[in-house]
Amino acid sequence: MSSPTSERWLPCGSRQLDLTRPHVMGILNVTPDSFSDGGRFAARDAALRHAQAMVAAGASLIDVGGESTRPGARPVSSEEELQRVAPVVEALVRELDVTVSVDTSAPAVIRETAALGAGLINDVRSLVRPGALEAAAQTQMAVCLMHMRGEPGTMQDDPVYADVTAEVASFLQQRMLCCESAGIARERIVLDPGFGFAKTLAHNLSLFRHMESLHQLQRPLLVGVSRKSMVGQTLEKPVNQRLFGSLALAALAVAKGVCILRVHDVAETVDVVRMIAAVEAAD
Repeated sequence: MSSPTSERWLPCGSRQLDLTRPHVMGILNVTPDSFSDGGRFAARDAALRHAQAMVAAGASLIDVGGESTRPGARPVSSEEELQRVAPVVEALVRELDVTVSVDTSAPAVIRETAALGAGLINDVRSLVRPGALEAAAQTQMAVCLMHMRGEPGTMQDDPVYADVTAEVASFLQQRMLCCESAGIARERIVLDPGFGFAKTLAHNLSLFRHMESLHQLQRPLLVGVSRKSMVGQTLEKPVNQRLFGSLALAALAVAKGVCILRVHDVAETVDVVRMIAAVEAAD
């Protein structure tokens, strides 16, 4: 199922992403404390090899993150984040035919990685940090706005919603308006409901069930639920046993019109997407 937006393409710096079909975004954490693979790809060469494997498996985008945003994660300085991210972004842009996304909230990282050729800013804080909106507006990158309350260290402290889906939609609508006021064209915006961020299991399940209502915002949706606690809590599985639950949610997300799936297990998720596409294309 294609994204329900009127545009065919998402401008991502010097590249464009086809919005008429779903895409798989491979996660590349270059942090020592990621919840799933912390430290495995912190070195540039290891990160490049992993990215090459994900692109070979069918990833359209690689999302590079230099700051863990798992619950309770410690913040890092812009300087430290840039030291982790910049060499990897530079290598990916030079070596691979793929759209490079940067998972960051820091204005300095936005500006520097844009100059290196990154095509998308994936910001869990929706460009609320001072200077982030202005930095993003000065680039040609697409931006992904995600719903979250508070900060990663405190976001799971008793989150409460009267209607989680409606409140997520309202938040994303307001952030889009802020982006447009700052000079970021609507056609550059992607939206992420923020599964696992300031939400209980019940919130996550309800939000996923009613996710189609977010299409009223007329922007492509990005969903990241790979190996997350909503899978672990539902199935009572540790992180290394959450593949099948993650794939079930990936298939359901595609059926609900999601455009980008942010995942750890690229090859398996690409098979899900290709199988759905084959069925939908049948006579």
